[in-house]
Amino acid sequence: MANRMSRGEFVALVAMMFATIAFSINSMLPALPKIGAQLSPDDVNKAQLILTSFVLGLGVGTFFTGPLSDAFGRKPVIYVGSALYILSAAVAWASSSLEVLLIARIFQGVGCSAPRVVAMAIIRDLYSGREMARIVSIAMMIFTLVPAIAPMLGAGLIALTGWRGIFASFMLFSLITIVWMALRLPEPLAVENRRPLRLPLMIDAAKQMVTHPTVRISIMVQTLCLGMLFTMLVMVQPIYDVVHNSADSFPFWFGFVALMSGSASLLNAALVVRLGMRRIVTWVLGAQILFTIAVIALNSMDLSPTLSFALFVSWQTALFFMAGMTMGNLNTIAMEPMGHIAGMAASVIGAISTVLAAAIAAPIGLLFDGSIAPLAFGILIMCTLGFGLMLHMGRIEDRVPA
Repeated sequence: MANRMSRGEFVALVAMMFATIAFSINSMLPALPKIGAQLSPDDVNKAQLILTSFVLGLGVGTFFTGPLSDAFGRKPVIYVGSALYILSAAVAWASSSLEVLLIARIFQGVGCSAPRVVAMAIIRDLYSGREMARIVSIAMMIFTLVPAIAPMLGAGLIALTGWRGIFASFMLFSLITIVWMALRLPEPLAVENRRPLRLPLMIDAAKQMVTHPTVRISIMVQTLCLGMLFTMLVMVQPIYDVVHNSADSFPFWFGFVALMSGSASLLNAALVVRLGMRRIVTWVLGAQILFTIAVIALNSMDLSPTLSFALFVSWQTALFFMAGMTMGNLNTIAMEPMGHIAGMAASVIGAISTVLAAAIAAPIGLLFDGSIAPLAFGILIMCTLGFGLMLHMGRIEDRVPA
């Protein structure tokens, strides 16, 4: 790799692959009311399914892309997945019913799973240990810029071209990524290191992950962290609109929060080598528990609208900050013992955590009652469970020699 792509350029490319997911979700947020009004006027709330259908496809596709990349190489799988993503975005752009749009979004999520999963496997091919965690953290920091500007970009595209223009931007974004990768990144998985696509080998790899206690706990905590993030994403636009009457300024506040929380990955990159991944995740989850309890307590008081809005924005920032300090570390903890089956490991980790997180977020989102209470109590429960699991991981590590 070094003869064509520097470490900085590699990190930027990986960040763009990661960002495909955030761009595909966050830029849709300001479009949901308009799509609901046009394609589902009898029940505009069905437009929320545009987010969850994409996540469903993402989780399903994640089961397959890793093993396929182990068998056929990293780059070919990304090419096929990106082609499906672009084609599905074109179908969504041309759709005249919500049902067709939702089907297209499912397949778009399946296609998006390729750059998401395989990018993590590529990092594991080339790096390991805390250096891998540093690379992931820096990539996540750059990736934060995309969700920060995605709602504003989506709002701008809606103003200029209508909501369909967002799907055209998806096609362009993905095309730029795969052309960049094709020209600059050599195939990182040598032919002699590939694993045949055989069911017994896949079952054996899955058993290795399930029976490894650190990997198993890391997947569970990652599921809870993603569940908190997805729940916030599903409910954040209605909260800005209904609770705080700030729908028009939502894209700008969302961008501000994402930029502020983007420093989390930079901070993690600076601390992870010295403190270690597990300790950082544990401390951050503990801090989130305290912050959420404070939000619930203060929200029960008769706060002024200004203070109430400031409290929610601060809490939203803290939650996004938590994601930046935990997701890369949890991925690294789970992937580190699985370097010999990196593609399969990335698939299992991503699929389980994504599908279960979406299953957690969807019913909590349906509990929205015009207040932040369902969101706050849901996040408190998930945070507490994650904190307890990380403490248990620490006890396991204390019993097992390095």
